[in-house]
Amino acid sequence: MGVPVGWYVGVGAALFAIGLAGLLVRRNVVVMLMAVELMINAVNLNFVAFANLHGHYDGLVIALFVIGVEAAELGVALAVILAYHRHRERLDADRITLLKG
Repeated sequence: MGVPVGWYVGVGAALFAIGLAGLLVRRNVVVMLMAVELMINAVNLNFVAFANLHGHYDGLVIALFVIGVEAAELGVALAVILAYHRHRERLDADRITLLKG
């Protein structure tokens, strides 16, 4: 007898809500990136929980692909953030107007 899937969905929803609040409230780009990562991990938790519930490996495979894409995205995003910080010496999301047309 395992943990009911509703608990996993509840924890996933709580993690997603914390990530969404962190994304909307904070203005530091690095903290916003961590909030997005938290939201993605909440979705991965739900993928794995429902794959476990139904006895299929589809959700596990999707979660692994998402983790791989997430790692690549994190590397590129951190490189862009680091380059921007070296150029402007600030990480406030409200003041980023480098790509403004």
